[in-house]
Amino acid sequence: MNATVAAAPKAPAKSFREVWVITLGHALTHWYPATFYLLLPIIGKEMGLSFSQIGLIMTCQYIAGAIANVPGGILVDTVGRKGVLMALSLFWVGFPYLLMGFSHGYLMLLGCVALVGFGNSLWHPTAIPTLARRFPERKGLVLSLHGMGGNVGDALAPIAIGALLSVLTWRQVVVLNVAPGLVMSLLILLFLGTVRLGPKSEKRVDDDHEHQSLREYFRGVPALFKNRALIVLTAGSAFRSMTQNALLTFLPVYLAYEMGYSPFWVGAGMFALQAAGFAASPIAGHLSDRMGRRRIMITSMLMSAVVLVFMAFAGKSLAFILFVAALGFFLYAIRPVMQAWLLETTPKNMGGTSIGILFGAQALGSSVAPLLGGIIADRYGLISTFWFLAVTIVIANFFILAMPKDEVAKS
Repeated sequence: MNATVAAAPKAPAKSFREVWVITLGHALTHWYPATFYLLLPIIGKEMGLSFSQIGLIMTCQYIAGAIANVPGGILVDTVGRKGVLMALSLFWVGFPYLLMGFSHGYLMLLGCVALVGFGNSLWHPTAIPTLARRFPERKGLVLSLHGMGGNVGDALAPIAIGALLSVLTWRQVVVLNVAPGLVMSLLILLFLGTVRLGPKSEKRVDDDHEHQSLREYFRGVPALFKNRALIVLTAGSAFRSMTQNALLTFLPVYLAYEMGYSPFWVGAGMFALQAAGFAASPIAGHLSDRMGRRRIMITSMLMSAVVLVFMAFAGKSLAFILFVAALGFFLYAIRPVMQAWLLETTPKNMGGTSIGILFGAQALGSSVAPLLGGIIADRYGLISTFWFLAVTIVIANFFILAMPKDEVAKS
């Protein structure tokens, strides 16, 4: 026979352009909170705040995020327009920090950080399902790249802002700091917006999302909340976030108050934490694609608990800083792994809501931990907070051990 069977055309390789644009945007959503963590000791001294009052500042931000994350997920799953939502989120995160530069009262400060929490609630339910849907076989890797963007923002902000604080006041810094967010918001609209240049133009990432009516959406809600994997993962994630965000609140305070570091060296210590997480994220994401999510999660959480115990014993020695870097490696490695695992165990058309629930639980845990850490520090000393954090990460690990095996999304 001379007839030949035509080979099925290969699917075109997907461009990583959207990955890099979204990753850069993610970096800036972390840049602003990382800036604020460095400003907290300075603001605390200027206003004469106790450790509990410093903790309450971050508690307000994360309570706002916990309230707004699920509605944010619903908005993503029903409306779409992901480029617009990501640009709005980034602007909403950066602008309240500008307002802080003109505030002189504690209540005004609390109101500004609450606005930041609302803005942050839109980013993750939009960005994470977008990346997972476009690269279903490489979820762990692309979500780890997205997570690396967060680590870049977290790592570079303390160094840059620490240097600026040596020549500027903190109020001048927050005013200047609004510019990167505005520029990146415009870039996201340009590359990921819904406007198309012509009938043959490249399909935008927004077009990948199959938005649905509210009636269709609410038909899927009961099954989502009966998903045991969702419940277990979000509970474990809440305790992990307690560890992370109480650490981010009180580590710079410890370095400034107890070890006497200048703002620049406090920033360097925070950089060590985040740089290690930057290195760990793609490694953990790739290994979880190959070896399974559960194994990577349990190992990383267990090592985080061990390092926190070592930090509590190390006290004010140089070894404390070395353990900070080691902690960053293990603590931040599991973020993209957890997100990929969640999206694999929940329906695809509920991806935004699933991530919204995950980040809502994380925000709830994050809101409680800084206040509890501040109360413990006021009563027993600042180093006692690190013992508290070791307990929270151990509890998170118990939830991961309870994760049902071989759970997959039904649709």
